[in-house]
Amino acid sequence: MEIALKIAGGQFNPVELNFIRFLIGGLALLPFAILHLKKNGVKMSLYDWGRCALTGFVIVVVSMTLYQLSIQVTEASVIAIILSANPIFGLIIGFIFLHEKLSRTNVFALVLTLVGLLIIINPFNLKNPMGIVLGLLASIIFGVYGVMSRINGHKIGINGLSMTCFSFLFGSLELGVLMLLSHTPMAQNLPAHYSEFVNIPFFKGLTLQTLPLILYISVLVTGVAFGLYFISMEEVGIVQASLIFLIKPALAPVLSLLILGEAITSRTIVGIVVILLGSAITLVGEDIAYRVIAIVRHQTRQHHIN
Repeated sequence: MEIALKIAGGQFNPVELNFIRFLIGGLALLPFAILHLKKNGVKMSLYDWGRCALTGFVIVVVSMTLYQLSIQVTEASVIAIILSANPIFGLIIGFIFLHEKLSRTNVFALVLTLVGLLIIINPFNLKNPMGIVLGLLASIIFGVYGVMSRINGHKIGINGLSMTCFSFLFGSLELGVLMLLSHTPMAQNLPAHYSEFVNIPFFKGLTLQTLPLILYISVLVTGVAFGLYFISMEEVGIVQASLIFLIKPALAPVLSLLILGEAITSRTIVGIVVILLGSAITLVGEDIAYRVIAIVRHQTRQHHIN
């Protein structure tokens, strides 16, 4: 996703791109959402629509705008890794507010993932702190969105795909209103380094040449991917769905190297191995994971004894 957004970012205003991808992504999911409402006889109240609007504001206007801006100012692979840390924040919030259980295996996997992220980002030697800060804020708020979406979806009585659809549409509408404000005299007084927030276009970069890329980003990467993520969350719970999501950091640097030419450092490779180890522990199951941990502890003790 980050690679496609990085490529498209050179042809679109970052806020405009955010608006387009979530508008089209929401519209792509709309038929399925309407079918779900009719099939289950769901009648949404004004308060229910308000929940969708608030959730959409959090993900589209706040989290993904920060995310898109961060991609423009730093490496796509680094931002992909940072965003993939959102399950850590989501799991903590889910543990507190949804009473989701965290087994020792899940905690161990999360710790490994966090260590891997820190190895890759190298917080003690940041080359682009602004991009990192924007990415971290986007990741934290994305974690909040994940929990909000699940809570509000349950309270309204709709599935994850429908909640995703309505959140995207409301969020893009709210972002569109803010984009209109960028054309007012008030926006003209912004400092020069905030020029991307002045006279934001709506569909200026959309051409026959960019349409395939936009459809890929909007329909597949945004609509389908987000929808499937929340469907899986309903099926297996926030813990398993979120931890499987953590495989992404290992793939992003490799694809960024092949497509964007972004170099992979030895530190990144070590971080990827640690992250994959954490994800593998989650996927193989608790019994096997405990055995592996026990073997490692036993070997460590034997090493100290010898």
